[in-house]
Amino acid sequence: MAMYVPLGEGRYRATEHTQGPWDPGTQHLGPVTALIVHELARTAPRPGLEPARLAVDVFGPVPVADLTVRTDVVRDGKRVQCLAASVSAGGREYVRATAWRIREAPTPATLVEPPPLPASESEPTWLTTGFGYGRATEWRFTRGSATETGPAIAWGRSRVPLVADEEPTPLERLALFADSGNGISYALDFDTHVFVNVDLVISLYRAPEGEWICMDAETVVGPSGRGLTRSTLYDSHGEVGSASQTLFVGPRETP
Repeated sequence: MAMYVPLGEGRYRATEHTQGPWDPGTQHLGPVTALIVHELARTAPRPGLEPARLAVDVFGPVPVADLTVRTDVVRDGKRVQCLAASVSAGGREYVRATAWRIREAPTPATLVEPPPLPASESEPTWLTTGFGYGRATEWRFTRGSATETGPAIAWGRSRVPLVADEEPTPLERLALFADSGNGISYALDFDTHVFVNVDLVISLYRAPEGEWICMDAETVVGPSGRGLTRSTLYDSHGEVGSASQTLFVGPRETP
């Protein structure tokens, strides 16, 4: 089973593989972001213009339900192009995004080598039970772990397709994991606090390649209910860009 089943004309049915850690009835933002990337790739593509930035604002937890993704061209220039996307369910908008494509041109590159990819049995993986997104993805840590607080470095890949009967692109794979920086480097205990991001900003200076994505993530929490996660993103060839998340932080409510 894929994360989404296409229903036609920008509509998709979310499956259990999109479930997030806070509520089984709501989605992890990773699949939603990857679905936005999937639809934007079909919107006014032009040879020589490549994705460089995606900013996602979250207006509410996205339900595990039928979604509608609408896209539009905001600005269409020779060197840059700005696109917009909106994700809604049941007539309510839950997510809005803007994306920039920038014209490709030869430039001297400064590449940073990626952390090593651990062997399959050498490091702990992400939770294989519990929420759907956790079961649908594979994680291998080189720093930290899925069960301890603090900064972490981890490689990830999807166990299932994003959209049924379609092979995910490397950019979709990256978007699927870029929202997990907060999850792998959480600074406070899951049992005592919630720390949910209200946005996700992905900035890329080259196109990702392959199925594995690596994140070097760190989360900091301030004294007044806000936090920030910064993640450096890699593929198997080296660094590709970064991601950031602004966090709402608060104590868990007692049932």
